[in-house]
Amino acid sequence: MYHTFEDTIVDIRALLAIAKVVDNARWQSITAPQPSREILNYSIRMFLHGEDIEIYQKLIQPNLPWAEDAFLERVNREPLNPGVQWAKWPYARSAATHQHAGVFDHTYAERYWPKYAGETEGGKLDYPPEYVPWKRGIRFMYGDLDELVTILAEEPTTRQAYLPIFFPEDIGAALEGKRVPCTLGYHFIMRENKLHVVYYIRSCDYVRHFRDDVYMTIRLLIWVLEQCRLAAPENNWDAVKPGTFTMHITSLHCFESDVKHL
Repeated sequence: MYHTFEDTIVDIRALLAIAKVVDNARWQSITAPQPSREILNYSIRMFLHGEDIEIYQKLIQPNLPWAEDAFLERVNREPLNPGVQWAKWPYARSAATHQHAGVFDHTYAERYWPKYAGETEGGKLDYPPEYVPWKRGIRFMYGDLDELVTILAEEPTTRQAYLPIFFPEDIGAALEGKRVPCTLGYHFIMRENKLHVVYYIRSCDYVRHFRDDVYMTIRLLIWVLEQCRLAAPENNWDAVKPGTFTMHITSLHCFESDVKHL
């Protein structure tokens, strides 16, 4: 079933108000400051309306201008860590506690552009890079967001346009008590001249992250669509429009002290 974003917000607030309390031991790799209210396995499905980002800014009400600036930092083709936008986030004071020797255990920019991640100070690259990327999995070289666009643009009906954010190394990081990504990945699929995105996320703080996560995922879909038009105009990408946004959240939660602010 598809809902408007406004209906989704009403539904989430009502469910969190009566949700059971979960006393998680850890929160973002540190001891949880307090128990949380949790909605388990919550899914959102909504139709998108065009490519005007101001429409989504007004509808979703993310933290602006931060959400837009942070998105642009993610897609600038550099595996930045730490970058600059983290310090401008409204909750930057808590984010700073997760830095180690000036960097984070991961950033979205590193996961979007993993080939050169960790190779230069701060992740800043000169283009074209002077060295060959060496990052590889078990048998093949790492891909990145640009190569996802290539796959999708050249084969518009592919089912393989998936961008993973949670890597196998994150299981090892969790064993060491490190911070691991909340986002699992993004799946893009085009059908009947509509580009859809399915966003999988294991954990989402409703108060601090939810609106920004929704906005930046829709923003990413629009960016991918724009890049497909540039990469393979012969495949009629100009006729393709944004389709639907689907988000599956394994644990949607808020702290007990946040319930009164819902």
